Amino acid sequence: MLIYNPKDWWKLIFYFHKADTFRKLLPAMLGVMAYTAFISYLENDIFHFLPLKNPLAIHSLVGFVLSLLLVFRTNSSYDRWWEGRKIWGGFTNNSRNLALKLSAILPEGHDSKEIFRVLIGNYIHAVKDHLRGNVNHKHLEYIANYDEAFYVNYKHTPNRIGQAIYLEINRLYKSGVINAEQLLILNNELSSFTDNLGACERIRNTPIPSSYNIFIKKMIFLYVFTMPFGFVLEFKHWAAPIVTLIFYAFAGIEMIAEEIEDPFGTDNNDLQLDSIVKNVKGNLVEIFRS
Repeated sequence: MLIYNPKDWWKLIFYFHKADTFRKLLPAMLGVMAYTAFISYLENDIFHFLPLKNPLAIHSLVGFVLSLLLVFRTNSSYDRWWEGRKIWGGFTNNSRNLALKLSAILPEGHDSKEIFRVLIGNYIHAVKDHLRGNVNHKHLEYIANYDEAFYVNYKHTPNRIGQAIYLEINRLYKSGVINAEQLLILNNELSSFTDNLGACERIRNTPIPSSYNIFIKKMIFLYVFTMPFGFVLEFKHWAAPIVTLIFYAFAGIEMIAEEIEDPFGTDNNDLQLDSIVKNVKGNLVEIFRS
């Protein structure tokens, strides 16, 4: 995720990075400009006229409808991004709450404190990698019985770590370290981990319907590539930069919507999951070692 100052207008206006929509769209923009310039040459220098009255009327109407579609598309994608951020805020809060409760319940210096620190940190880390599709057991911290062999042959690593946390809680309950009332207090936080993971998987595995996505791209293509025929009559050779600018606006909005609809990746506009995981692990160390 790109960190920036939203109040620094001039820096943002003239700032370009490798994921910027302008850089990505530049080849297409040059193609649109060349295409429009060619149409302008044909209409202005070869045919000299085109039998159209009020040539901008159709594109004005279609542009309004297309703008509404793009607004809905962007809002849908941003809702997914913001929901993902709220879920990861829940992961952070649940990790802290569970750690605080366990730290208060368990006796001073109890070995299980360090085990829970490792397991909870591993769970958050594994969820991040799971959502990005690159889970690697070597990225986890091993402790006690929960070594590399514990995770072998398990495709869903977060579930395996969640199972380990439940096993530890159950072991403490059976040994009398925690009682039934304390077990109920801990259960809400334990259940919320799985609920949050399921919500993240729902966002990741349920993209915007393909027919809607394809339709918008087709409309942008038809709108932009028919635009020169009317705009050239009205703006002459100035139609080339005008059409290019309109293409950049519409295509850029669509590209931004595509990028943020899956907020768990590593693009500049995705959630800053690495920092969230690092922050949670730091909190766990402070809580269990205090």
